[in-house]
Amino acid sequence: MPLGRAPHHDLAPALALASRLRLAPRSALVTALDGAWWPHSRDLAAELPPLMAALDELWGRITRVTVNPTRWPVVPSRVEVAGRAVHVGRFVEQDPDKLILLSFTVGRWDLLVIPPETAPASAARLLAAAALPGSMLSARTLMANEAVIGRGVREAQRREADWEVTWETEGGACMSPFGEPLGDPRGHSRVRNPGLPLMPVEAAGMGTAAGMAAAGGSGRTSR
Repeated sequence: MPLGRAPHHDLAPALALASRLRLAPRSALVTALDGAWWPHSRDLAAELPPLMAALDELWGRITRVTVNPTRWPVVPSRVEVAGRAVHVGRFVEQDPDKLILLSFTVGRWDLLVIPPETAPASAARLLAAAALPGSMLSARTLMANEAVIGRGVREAQRREADWEVTWETEGGACMSPFGEPLGDPRGHSRVRNPGLPLMPVEAAGMGTAAGMAAAGGSGRTSR
């Protein structure tokens, strides 16, 4: 599927959504999604107008939106955006975690819809994953993957909290002759270099991940 880009204009509405909208950068790579959107609520009549205003400036005038009604309590037949009507379609066959946008002038875009109640850390991971150039992961797959990651994070936090309680109730650790705590409940293997602070082995030599994809937009002329 060839990918095209609409010219960029005033980005003020898009900047207002910067923390809740992430679009794939310009690329010739085929992708399953063009980005992700994290709405504040499940009220389409309230949430769609600011999204449409931002995307109009990035991609060209959006004329139609389609959703799966299982994720939205009320699906209006249209919403008003800057004095014009944007039609809203209901398709039960559509991925419930996806929003499809259509423009007469440019093409089609698919956005992952992150549930409003999602925790910020989880939403940040989903926003980044949905905007990766060349990714062929569907909205359903991204949500399933994040559910697994989220469970792992919560379990690790629970174990850490349990160890901290045990650590405090048992009076802390005994100190070795080198000034290191013995029996650290978190179990990090440690390395020592003269004159340098102790650090976990797993942290040595690791850098931070690259920044998230820059905001852009990818129009699809066909599917």
